[in-house]
Amino acid sequence: MAAASAPSSSLYEILGISASADCHEIKAAYRRLARTCHPDVVAMNRKEYSATEFMKIHAAYSTLSDPDKRANYDKGLCFSFNNKRCVSGFSTYKTRRNWESDQCW
Repeated sequence: MAAASAPSSSLYEILGISASADCHEIKAAYRRLARTCHPDVVAMNRKEYSATEFMKIHAAYSTLSDPDKRANYDKGLCFSFNNKRCVSGFSTYKTRRNWESDQCW
């Protein structure tokens, strides 16, 4: 749970999963964390902290469980943080295109 309290943690770190996790792993991580962090199941003195943590967990789940939102998040993660794990098919440098070499002869 320590990763969820770090302000700069990614949504993957909040759920405790890898960036290559599939939808079943995302859902399982969300359910596991919800059982321990939901405000209805924690002690009375931890309700406020738990509510904040659960909102982070729910936001991470809602983004990563939707394929379109996840793709946009991953794209933003790659370009804004220059993440070394990210492998993008795009180049930030303009390349000179050659008509002859672009053809499939």
